[in-house]
Amino acid sequence: MLTRSRGFTLIELLVVIAIIAILAAILFPVFARAREKARQTQCLSNLKQITLGWMMYATDYDERVMPVEIPSSGDVKFFWWTAYNSATSTQIPEGGLLYPYMKNKQINACPSFKNELRSDVGLTGYAYNYHYLSRLAYNPDWTYEVVTTSLAAIQSPSETVVFADGARISFMDGKTLEGNTYLEPPSQNYPGFHGRHNGMGNIGFADGHAKAETPAYRTGTFGYGSDAEVYRSNSLGDIDSDGDLTTDEMMDLQ
Repeated sequence: MLTRSRGFTLIELLVVIAIIAILAAILFPVFARAREKARQTQCLSNLKQITLGWMMYATDYDERVMPVEIPSSGDVKFFWWTAYNSATSTQIPEGGLLYPYMKNKQINACPSFKNELRSDVGLTGYAYNYHYLSRLAYNPDWTYEVVTTSLAAIQSPSETVVFADGARISFMDGKTLEGNTYLEPPSQNYPGFHGRHNGMGNIGFADGHAKAETPAYRTGTFGYGSDAEVYRSNSLGDIDSDGDLTTDEMMDLQ
């Protein structure tokens, strides 16, 4: 005698759907963290290659480190990752100061920051410790010169930051994150170290190694009335090891 198979009741279907929803809620964040961990690893590799390119540049230029930019009286300005023609608003990646040492413009971009970039600087998510390695010396007429340091002047290469995951809050709306290529030390009151990898940011050091660190966040207001909570909510902090944000022990030449 044939019997009809019993189908699922509505309650049973709802229970199954609820279980699937619970599992998805548990597993999706795990998958997201795993995916971000893979991006962090790629980013760390990028920073190692960029920092090694920086070291090779210095070897070719009498041990003077790379300038943060090369000023030009014309329309083209040269940065480490690209050249930029302001007259035509175009990028020239092959004109980047480090391009001869890497020849792969893709490593200039952090894989976790490709959708938050400025059109005028192009594809990068990394900032340079220019304040100590390549300062801008302004003249009375507001022209400036780029003054680079020597490799020999860096007393603790394994503890001196060269590049790091960088970002800034947009000047336009005061809340949107955008690419930043000039990394300020804590003493300048302008946090730009971005903890974009599960709350951590990657750093390349002057001896060629790279590692992840947690940004040091500020409290209250600082600088010219900046709200520390806005920076914290965007994972923007400083690179610091001693808890004193008035000193620059990880970025100066000591």
